[in-house]
Amino acid sequence: MARIGSMTTAAAAVLMCSISMVNGFTGPVSSFGMASSTTQLQMGLFDGVKDAFSAPPSSTLGSERETPIDRWMGWNVKKEDDVAMSVADDANFVDSMDPKNFVAVELQKPMGIIFQENEGDCGGISVLELREGGAAFENSFLLEMGDQLVAVGSTKVSGQSFDTAIGAIVDATPTDDKTGIKLVLFRGSAKDLYGPTGASQEWLDEFLANGAVPVSK
Repeated sequence: MARIGSMTTAAAAVLMCSISMVNGFTGPVSSFGMASSTTQLQMGLFDGVKDAFSAPPSSTLGSERETPIDRWMGWNVKKEDDVAMSVADDANFVDSMDPKNFVAVELQKPMGIIFQENEGDCGGISVLELREGGAAFENSFLLEMGDQLVAVGSTKVSGQSFDTAIGAIVDATPTDDKTGIKLVLFRGSAKDLYGPTGASQEWLDEFLANGAVPVSK
């Protein structure tokens, strides 16, 4: 009986040792089930800690303050270049819902304006160059390179394709020989006019319906 008791004690020790080994090595022995569930429990615990100490999505840290724990937690680290670009964008921002940032000109044909299509999917065209001998060149102080064409007469062309916008100029006719064709332009970038902070279509429609801005002389 004493021998049987010793064997039972030894078997129990071996079993406890095996359980400890399974708990200790989660990689090669994960197929045994016990190690797998233990691993999932441990990972779940750390995920909870990570969630509890994670920073809000909108928070940012300076790159000089970044630590390995920041990267593990997924905290947003904003680099100095990104900050500088953000400041520059704010400094160059032009409000496309402010009438002061629009100009209107009346030009006879041939106008002599070379337009270019905006990059991306926003559509619209902008002033690229004024051709010598054209009406726009003679009044070059009224226009600037990069001005965004918004309307031809009472026809809104902002956001339209290159062919549609140019077609509106081709089809436009002055009311008499002394009156030119009115062009309304936004003095800002395509991003300012068509981006997230750009003027709404409702605002532009009302703005143009009210005559936009007086013609520059």
